[in-house]
Amino acid sequence: MSDLKTYKPNSLLYLDGVSVSFDGFKALNSLSFVVEPGELRAIIGPNGAGKTTMMDIITGKTRPDSGEVFFNGTVDLTTKDEADIAQLGIGRKFQKPTVFESHTVWDNLELALNRKRGVFGTLFYKLSGEDRDRIEEILATVRLTARKDDLGANLSHGQKQWLEIGMLLAQEPKLLLVDEPVAGMSAKERDQTADLLNRICQNRSVIVIEHDMEFVKKIAHKVTVLHQGKILAEGSMDKVQADEKVIEVYLGH
Repeated sequence: MSDLKTYKPNSLLYLDGVSVSFDGFKALNSLSFVVEPGELRAIIGPNGAGKTTMMDIITGKTRPDSGEVFFNGTVDLTTKDEADIAQLGIGRKFQKPTVFESHTVWDNLELALNRKRGVFGTLFYKLSGEDRDRIEEILATVRLTARKDDLGANLSHGQKQWLEIGMLLAQEPKLLLVDEPVAGMSAKERDQTADLLNRICQNRSVIVIEHDMEFVKKIAHKVTVLHQGKILAEGSMDKVQADEKVIEVYLGH
């Protein structure tokens, strides 16, 4: 294994030598990758580069053929299923927002609150003052306080994206995985989403898959470029944009 080992105890997420193939196609090819606590990382790269497969590995949807995947320095994610990994504090937001459209914004957040209870506990649960404060705090964070009594169906596309991010925040994740959050948004909504993600990463780590390079410039502490299942380049946006290999396989198109 590589000298990434030295990072494992301090890192929030640690992948080393991760490979996975589907029907002979190598989706990830000995991928090694480290995310620190409080980091906002952007993942870019052409279609088929392995971005979604990497997310699937982290969340337990796909098992790697080889390699190590550790969370919080000690938890081997390759031994956990999707539900266990969500409980550990890894939240994932897919590209298409999935909110409860027939429920209010407030009810969506209440349903998402991280409470350890069974079916009956859910049916008879009464919101505590602490829960209410938490929901109000999330509403303010995702700019939906004024819409809290509106149905999810009546939100704009961008507001649905923010609500879903709020629903993930209600589960108190340590790591948030966000797939193309600004696809289909107006310029103003993109700016507000950049501001939102920058605020979120003050007390958790965020990994964002995105194709919008202007948006990536506004958010990323570090950019990782994937190509053919491995890292092609990594560093600041300026460094990555100036990399000849990156220009050739991705940015030049």
